[in-house]
Amino acid sequence: MPLKFELCPGRMVGGSNPCFIIAEIGQNHQGDIEIAKKMIKMSKDCGADCAKFQKSELEHKFNKLALERPYNSKHSWGATYGDHKRHLEFSHEQYRELQKYAKEVGIFFTASGMDEMAVDFLQELNVPFFKVGSGDTNNFPYLAKTAKKGRPMLVSSGMQSMETMQRVYKTVKEHNPNFCILQCTSAYPLDPENVNLRVIAEYQKEFPDIPIGYSGHESGVSITVAAVALGAKVVERHVTLDKMWKGSDHAASLEPGELAELVRSIRLVEASMGSRVKEMLPCEKPCYDKLGKSVVARVPVPSGTALTLDMLVVKVAEPRGIPPRTSLSWSGRRWWKTWRKTRASPPTWWTDTASEPSAEEGLLSTYFFHIF
Repeated sequence: MPLKFELCPGRMVGGSNPCFIIAEIGQNHQGDIEIAKKMIKMSKDCGADCAKFQKSELEHKFNKLALERPYNSKHSWGATYGDHKRHLEFSHEQYRELQKYAKEVGIFFTASGMDEMAVDFLQELNVPFFKVGSGDTNNFPYLAKTAKKGRPMLVSSGMQSMETMQRVYKTVKEHNPNFCILQCTSAYPLDPENVNLRVIAEYQKEFPDIPIGYSGHESGVSITVAAVALGAKVVERHVTLDKMWKGSDHAASLEPGELAELVRSIRLVEASMGSRVKEMLPCEKPCYDKLGKSVVARVPVPSGTALTLDMLVVKVAEPRGIPPRTSLSWSGRRWWKTWRKTRASPPTWWTDTASEPSAEEGLLSTYFFHIF
């Protein structure tokens, strides 16, 4: 059984607990705190468990030349990449305002710390868990420092190899037992043939003592629902209010109707997973009573006759008789019968002996046998 741990106050993940669904707002808020609030409320209304952002301390995440390079993309919010990122980055005070709003709405709030200074701020903000984006998954000093803070962690695995993920597991596990690895492919939007959901099963085998999840960038909801059916205990999807907005993440994001559909579908799949025990259920009894078949005598069989399979046939019969599951074992056994006035379902018994059993023995092995 995979490890269970408390990801957020009162909310366990792993084991038989419901899948934890993260609405990744990221920077799809367009740099507008009011839009960000609308997206938090939308995430709650659609049934997500958590609204998540991306926090960077730009001078710590990028070097000077990276911030100064021209940025002429159709998605640009400024002449340079630094201007673009500054437009989208909320201040510490704005993060506190968003956290407060999320609490009022009733949804968990956190962010990916995109650099070590951002993680320090999120620690100060007292977020329930840290999310490690794929860009920092092989940043082992960052991983160790984040793990040592003691908060639960989710670690995406885009752009990584299994060898790297084994090292990630060992690095985090040394300092923090409460973490989850997410299968992820870093392409926006992601083509289905590059999703590789089978990696979820490989992670489950490789890391059996932690929950495994999925962070998706594909279009639609079906693939993420399939990830849950394969055992993902945490899922993360980017969300937007409008796929046509400026920004490279919007095309790979879910609009409100899609997010609501995703949540409904995940909960439906979870309910349908049911039990590992295969047995006839009470809900099947009406069908069984109507259509369940019984063994019927194909021809009259005199008392004491050794049975052969060509004497028998399986049919829907009224009233119900012996179920067919044991009929192959009857060949060579003797059938002892007592007829009633009605032809339907006389009480009978069969034995391995050549003589008729006593009444007491007969009562112990009485079945109902149908006459064709």
